Amino acid sequence: MMKFSQDAMHAPLPTITLITATYNSAQTVAASLESIRAQQYPGLESLVMDGASTDGTQALIRQSFGDVVSALHSEPDAGIYDALNKGFRAAQGEVIGLLHSDDTLANPGVLKAVGQLFRDPSVDAVYGNLNYVRREAPHQVVRHWRSQPFTPDLLRRGWMPPHPTLFLRRRVLAQAGEFDTRYRIAADYEHVLRVFTLPGLQARYLPEVMVNMKTGGASNRSLGNIMRKSAEDLRAIRQHGVGGWPTLLSKNFSKLQQIRWPSG
Repeated sequence: MMKFSQDAMHAPLPTITLITATYNSAQTVAASLESIRAQQYPGLESLVMDGASTDGTQALIRQSFGDVVSALHSEPDAGIYDALNKGFRAAQGEVIGLLHSDDTLANPGVLKAVGQLFRDPSVDAVYGNLNYVRREAPHQVVRHWRSQPFTPDLLRRGWMPPHPTLFLRRRVLAQAGEFDTRYRIAADYEHVLRVFTLPGLQARYLPEVMVNMKTGGASNRSLGNIMRKSAEDLRAIRQHGVGGWPTLLSKNFSKLQQIRWPSG
């Protein structure tokens, strides 16, 4: 059980910014925003960074989610990481997280649980578990990503927290910087390594499913993308001095343990 100091127990909940990048996301973004609406978290800022969608995404958000979305920015961008970087710059919250337009917060208490941990001013980062669900049947879990408390040696074993569950204090983002858009597929992993190699980082693991993520992301849509992802992962591993090929192999093999194989 997590223990809090008396000061942390009585500290106010921090303001949280959730950033959602969209591009022609009219078929999926409503579920994401509904999951934000269900949170009813005080001091929540929801930013949507839209890449000039042409499928009605903007109209849907304005018409149905004006009570949820604090600001909708729409302009051409150079991809999801560029859009998220714009969100980082616009965010006003003390704590910043991401919710992709294909993903949903797993239950109405996720942000409250995150905020409770950030009441402790020494906490820099909070993350939890993630479920991969079928795109056509979001109630079916196909892969369960169960994380664990962070220790620096885990990075050499290919560990990373489920990135969609990661919330960072503003000061950490200021220190670590934005996504490196030279990484086309693995910028999230490189950014995690940059954050989790910061000296003295205080990260807290929330042992519950925080996000449901639909399968079929960009990194595994084709063999070419899988190969590029692995090459970029290896580049990030070497850049941050946390290993080499054994780290990459361990990272990839760990995914097999997460798969929910059909019974019978």
